[in-house]
Parts: sequence; structure tokens; C-alpha cells
Amino acid sequence: MENKSALNILLVSLIAVIMFHIAILIKIVPYNIAWGGRLQNDAEMYVFESISIVINSFFVLVLLMVGDDVKYKFNSKAVKIVLWFFLVLFLLNTVGNLFAETNFEKFFAVVTLLFAVLIWKILKSKYNKI
Repeated sequence: MENKSALNILLVSLIAVIMFHIAILIKIVPYNIAWGGRLQNDAEMYVFESISIVINSFFVLVLLMVGDDVKYKFNSKAVKIVLWFFLVLFLLNTVGNLFAETNFEKFFAVVTLLFAVLIWKILKSKYNKI
């Protein structure tokens, strides 16, 4: 898989994830199927979903930088650090999803593992000289 393909798959997937979190935030989707089924009330949901949307949006911005799709960019060392951070985050999230209370959330272990693999691919292809 080419670096650009990995980027495109991640970008489309992350936009879908952001849309999912927005759907939870505006109560189209019930929040009890997210966050391992551990959210207790609307206040917790608003906090967790908002944080998730901000973090995923930041990651989309970084991926756009990697793909040279935005004018302003962090330096390549900072981008590499962010990519490594998200790789570790998605690997930990994969483990967390495996222990979730809902089967729906357990399914996302596959998604987060795919994200980790795609980030690894980007790190190995784009940043192997840094």
C-alpha cells in the first residue's frame, strides 16, 4: 500500500468517526454504545464526545500536513512525534475496545488496529529517514 493510500483511508475513516461522535453528541446515536458503555449521564457524554471530536480533528489536520494538503505545517519532527503518539493511542484503544462492555465497541478494536497499522505504514514510508 502506498503512503497516499494509507493517508486517504485514514482521512476518510477519521471523518466518518468524527461524524459518528457528532451523531452521539446531538443524540442521534445513543451514547451507551460508545466509550465502552461506561458513560453515566449527558454531562459525561458532552465532555468525552467533545474531546474526541477535537482530538480526531487535530489528527486529521496532521494527516493533511503529511499529505502536503495544507499550507501551514508543523516541522517534520513534530509531525513524526504526533504520528507516534497516535499509533500508541490507537494500539491502547484497541486493547481497551476488546474489554468494552458492548459488542459494538468491541468491534471498534478492528478499526483502531487498522488505524494503527496505517499510521505505522505512514511512519515507515514517509518518515523513515528522520
